[in-house]
Amino acid sequence: MNKVSEILSYLTDAAPISWQESYDNCGLLVGDANALVDKVLLTLDVTEKVIDEAIENSFHLVISHHPLIFKGLKNVLVDDVTGRIITKAIKNDIAIAAMHTNMDNSFYGVNRVLAEKLGLNDLNILHLNNSDTQIGSGMIGDLENEMTELDFLKLIKEKLEIPSIRHSKLLGKNIKKVAVCGGSGSFLINDAKCCKADAYVTADLKYHDFFEADNEILIIDAGHFETEQFTKQLFADIILKKNPKFAVQISEVNTNSVNYFA
Repeated sequence: MNKVSEILSYLTDAAPISWQESYDNCGLLVGDANALVDKVLLTLDVTEKVIDEAIENSFHLVISHHPLIFKGLKNVLVDDVTGRIITKAIKNDIAIAAMHTNMDNSFYGVNRVLAEKLGLNDLNILHLNNSDTQIGSGMIGDLENEMTELDFLKLIKEKLEIPSIRHSKLLGKNIKKVAVCGGSGSFLINDAKCCKADAYVTADLKYHDFFEADNEILIIDAGHFETEQFTKQLFADIILKKNPKFAVQISEVNTNSVNYFA
């Protein structure tokens, strides 16, 4: 058995809470830091189905990428989904924690996993937050072999298991240098262009964001869930490296809020 705080420290050693963005809410959100737990359930999002899964399988610690409590709460009521989740978790002695932008901003975090999944090498942080080369937003690297734009789009669909992709106008040039940002990444489009990336893979792009490609770069929206789906395994790897005997399970619940009609 380990304290909740000890399990969380494995993750914060790799990506300190101080690395989170000012708007974020990482760390322990529900429960007792001193409670003893013998296993952890990992998920991208905390939904009612995830908490039901935890109850059914006797998990007393759930760690997600996205914080359950993101904005200020004025009350906790069962009339809304967040209130129901918190109430159910407390009644069943389930602690809930989140590791969000602190893990996004780590060189060994979310964006590195995405970049490696796409086969990128010679990785560097796309936008450094300070002089520390291990902290910043996004990632940039090179494909081992350049490929056509269509082949690169096919690669993304295959590696991320996506039914469809939104992208800017095809420019008729090969793709070699690629920038990535898992989740919402429109704020890094100019950084990707300044670094001479041939393509930029991210998510949550609005209509007008695609105009920023400006015949310089191929901008690709590959989905928020899809570009961050490997975060659960990242958490598992970090925890097991610190404590190989601790029981870790990735949630079987698909928490993607977006559905596709093909």
